Amino acid sequence: MELPFDGGISAFYRNQAPDTVKKAIKSAGKSDILNPDYPYDTRWDKNDYEDALAALQIELVRMQAWVRDAGQRIAIVFEGRDAAGKGGTIKRLRENLNPRVANVVALSKPTDVEAAQWYFQRYIAHLPAKGQITIFDRSWYNRGVVEHVFGFCTPEQRGRWFGQVPAFEQMLVDEGITLIKIWLNVGQPTQLKRFLDREKDPLKQWKLSSIDVKGLSKWDAYSAAIDETLTRTHSDTAPWTIVRSDDKRRARVQTIRSILHQLDYARKDADAVGPIDTKIAGGPDLWHV
Repeated sequence: MELPFDGGISAFYRNQAPDTVKKAIKSAGKSDILNPDYPYDTRWDKNDYEDALAALQIELVRMQAWVRDAGQRIAIVFEGRDAAGKGGTIKRLRENLNPRVANVVALSKPTDVEAAQWYFQRYIAHLPAKGQITIFDRSWYNRGVVEHVFGFCTPEQRGRWFGQVPAFEQMLVDEGITLIKIWLNVGQPTQLKRFLDREKDPLKQWKLSSIDVKGLSKWDAYSAAIDETLTRTHSDTAPWTIVRSDDKRRARVQTIRSILHQLDYARKDADAVGPIDTKIAGGPDLWHV
């Protein structure tokens, strides 16, 4: 079978991946967690996961009704490491919601016109109106991490962006938008294993890009950029929630719970929402664990 990008991911695994990463991938069982720093050794039980998710889906529908009826405006930003599970988490978050109320925004590379505009301008057009939820699958935070790591912006542009982010997000909140920011994170062995699985699966190869392949050798540069971005853009007005997603099941449930915990919607069932596992979801301090 022909592999995408000339088998660049497999080549990285064979020739460049750290020995500790290779060992973790080779020795892991089907249900094992590859990241040695993750607080659990195995994936969450499937039945427990499905039960928790089913209860949360009902809560999400209740939350949606409140957003629509009360004219709320909710913006949820999803960011994270490549292969951290943003798409799968967003799918579970939105799958039972009305697309007229909850829509996903996943913008492609800026056009020449957009590149000549104020950096935040193209995102403003997609902000939620009253009674709407907008889910950003990547966002204005591209400048803080990916653009910086690959040299797609100058240090001056990034510095100006850092100076404007707090004011921009404060304006959103002042306009009545509830802004929720989620950062999904995975360890290096988990990321590489997921890329290897995508590379050999014809139904998932479309998820890969040349940036993914090139980014494999830039783990440390990504880490430094992420650390700086989370530190400089976390605030009381617009806090980050970090979710450790080496186990997709735990990550999906804890992400949805974290979102629902931040919203005081009508008919909320606290027992159904459930507690947040602080070993999996929390503030920026969790990024350093």
